[in-house]
Amino acid sequence: MKNIKQIQLGHDGPLVSSLGLGCMRMSSIWGGPTPDESESMATINQALDFGINFLNTGDFYGAGHNEMLIGKAIRGRRDDAFISVKFGAIFHNGQWIGLDLRPNSIKNFINYSLTRLGIDTIDLYQPSRMDNSVPVEEIIGTVADLVKEGKVRHIGVSEITAEQLQKAHAVYPISALEIGYSLADRQIEDQLLPAARALGIAVVAFANTAEGLLTGEMTAPLSDNDYRNHFSRFQHENLVHNLEKVALLKQLASEKGCTPTQLAIAWVKQQGDQIMPLVSMSKRSRLPENIAATEIEFTAAEMSALKTTFAIGAIKGGTYLAR
Repeated sequence: MKNIKQIQLGHDGPLVSSLGLGCMRMSSIWGGPTPDESESMATINQALDFGINFLNTGDFYGAGHNEMLIGKAIRGRRDDAFISVKFGAIFHNGQWIGLDLRPNSIKNFINYSLTRLGIDTIDLYQPSRMDNSVPVEEIIGTVADLVKEGKVRHIGVSEITAEQLQKAHAVYPISALEIGYSLADRQIEDQLLPAARALGIAVVAFANTAEGLLTGEMTAPLSDNDYRNHFSRFQHENLVHNLEKVALLKQLASEKGCTPTQLAIAWVKQQGDQIMPLVSMSKRSRLPENIAATEIEFTAAEMSALKTTFAIGAIKGGTYLAR
């Protein structure tokens, strides 16, 4: 297997793999069963062997389970991994109950993360999102202090507005913006993506298949116990309409000899040299397919057809889930 290419995070930032490994699905976060730990750890190690060094987690994934899992997986090969951690989300009994972005809380969160991961420094540390309860400048300033203490190497942000991004970057250089981005979710192209590009901030793009909509495997209606029923995108006539749009992706994938999922990932990668698709995986079998997706290229006509079919607003309903 050919090693993955690299991209740079921010101006003069670190080089990391151009495909990121999202580790969320290796833990139980929405109340489902925990995937097989041995397979998850093997997936992390094989990803590292292939050159995928960007490992993305959150201190709230599985109430700390995800960090402990990664810590076990990278034991003995810390230098091979670039670890990105989100903080601030508060869960109780598997249910989201809000955010805590107070400076003292951040200082508390990072020490637990370092312990669970079994490392001395987190490579990229970022608030999971903003809620305006604490000024952006105060949040980033607190993380900047952690950089000075040697507990953090680089600062990232996640799910924020263009205005908030500019405020954050004015306090301390932001290396990466983690945000949902796909053919079905192109809203960031209006303000947020141009702001990131102007500031030289890399984009870590999750939800490349829009919670499975773009895989070509979804049918209507979803089963009653499917968590995606909570989102208007997957309800009733919205889902029927959206799957009609996905038909073009399925046709193009067939013509190119790949899967719709690969095309969805490839499209995100093609949107700029500083954009990294972040793909959630918990099985080794998915690695070759997802790596191959980064090598797919589009003709101008194919790109035009996709952008027209999936124009902003073409997909009815929302939304995506944070990784």
